[in-house]
Amino acid sequence: MNSEIMLLCGTAASIGFIHTALGPDHYLPFIVMGRARQWSMAKSAWVTFLCGLGHVLSSVVLGIIGVFVGVQLMKLEAFEAFRGSIAAWLLIGFGFAYFVWGIHRAIRNRPHRHVHSHGDSGEHEHEHNHIDEHSHVHHTKNTNITPWILFTIFVFGPCEPLIPLLMYPAAESSIFGVFLVAGVFSAVTIGTMLTIVLFSTWGVSFAKFGRLERYTHAAAGAAICLSGLAIQFLGL
Repeated sequence: MNSEIMLLCGTAASIGFIHTALGPDHYLPFIVMGRARQWSMAKSAWVTFLCGLGHVLSSVVLGIIGVFVGVQLMKLEAFEAFRGSIAAWLLIGFGFAYFVWGIHRAIRNRPHRHVHSHGDSGEHEHEHNHIDEHSHVHHTKNTNITPWILFTIFVFGPCEPLIPLLMYPAAESSIFGVFLVAGVFSAVTIGTMLTIVLFSTWGVSFAKFGRLERYTHAAAGAAICLSGLAIQFLGL
């Protein structure tokens, strides 16, 4: 391993960390969706890992094809930008749809009171809602598709710095260097995603929202939609 590849590996680790930490789309969807869906820490970690793997592998595979086939870097960058735009709009669309569904669910799930009469023992009233009382019946069906929607979105999402800043320069030294640099970048990116998601999920688990709890789905959708808008229009 020559000094240039070692330097690129260090750069790959730094860029992977900064690129992930400064991009809320890398972790915010998993934090808010995990809170709204009441995912366990294990499930949050698994969904994050799966989406992170799809996210980095799509760019790694594209970069490797570009290196071996000899595709011009400008063409790959244009294609990556196109993929990034698709991913942003998918995130916006999914977040907005989930927000609308969350508002509808919150309205239907509004707590209300019932008065019951027990003859000579008098009357009493209690507050309840209907959706939460029966959620256990449909819970599995409602949650199965969400991780796969996120996975699809993340596969479309490119790792913008990987190909032009790391893989093509590494290819000038050796093919082994290309795989090594891509592996370091991927490991750091996924590791950073997991670290942020798990620590944030643990912290959010202590938050109690009381009567606003029924709006957590709507809030999750809004947060995902806003992260997509930030990518598309602010370049985050």
